[in-house]
Amino acid sequence: MQQRTLGRDGLSVSAIGFGAPTFSGDAPPGGLDNAIAVIHRAIALGITLIDTADHGDGNNEVVLGEALAGRREDVVLCSKFGNLRGQSWAKGRTVDGSPEYARKALEASLARLRTDYLDLYYLHRVDPAIPIEDSIGGMVRLKEEGKIRHIGLCEAGPETIRRANAVHPIAAVESEYSLMTRDYEADTLPAIRALGIGFVAYYALGRGFFSGAITAPPEDNRRSVPRFSSENLPRNLEKLQALKEMAASKGCTPGQIALAWLMHQGDFIVPIPGTNSIPHLEENAGAAEVTLSAGELDALEALFPRDGGLAGDRFDRDRSGELNI
Repeated sequence: MQQRTLGRDGLSVSAIGFGAPTFSGDAPPGGLDNAIAVIHRAIALGITLIDTADHGDGNNEVVLGEALAGRREDVVLCSKFGNLRGQSWAKGRTVDGSPEYARKALEASLARLRTDYLDLYYLHRVDPAIPIEDSIGGMVRLKEEGKIRHIGLCEAGPETIRRANAVHPIAAVESEYSLMTRDYEADTLPAIRALGIGFVAYYALGRGFFSGAITAPPEDNRRSVPRFSSENLPRNLEKLQALKEMAASKGCTPGQIALAWLMHQGDFIVPIPGTNSIPHLEENAGAAEVTLSAGELDALEALFPRDGGLAGDRFDRDRSGELNI
């Protein structure tokens, strides 16, 4: 698979990565053997960027540790710290970006992943109670100790990114980005491009919308997304039908076009779709071979414009205090 570079320090990754939080929960969907098979198939397809976090009780990292036994050097392994759950969440604290917590969380992640270093470690959410300079400073010390090799941020705004990058070069910023969610094009992506930072796009398939997985209001945690409500979803599915027609004319799938569109937005952008299915994994990897003409890009822009592309908002409430700060 084609390679792309994240950041000025030259972190080379596959043009399409893999988002491993699909394995979160009490047990990996399809069982441990299926999860291992999916990861091994991803590596065989040339996917090197494996992205996870300490979601839930960290069981997704445990699954990856099992899957990557003997294959650790074949991948660029990424995880994250900062999001709090359990008792801390109940007390109203949702994030901890302190250097002390960074070290504690990293040690736990390394143990679950069965490795002594991470290629890329992200601050999962910016902690408004701690200067970003302090958070990055703590991560720099972990890098100096050889426990991480590159530093990243998630869901950060342009000024925070600039301040963080002034402390230490940031390799990548990870945020939601797709034809459905284009908020970051206004100011964050231009800042990232100017600083030479990579951008890793999660929910690159619009939470399953562009893969065709949503045909009715979902019953899972996506049910709170206004775009998937009984009022908005029918109107949005009309736009998806137009995308399906374009895909049929090109001999590919709507999901592949959605991923190809992302990669056409800049060579510093890497989508990380996740899946529990090897056929879907192979479909996603195939998007790296899909090219879009200028006319097709214009058609997609008309169909899913930055402002007003879909009916309904990204969230059911104002999360400006959590994201893009």
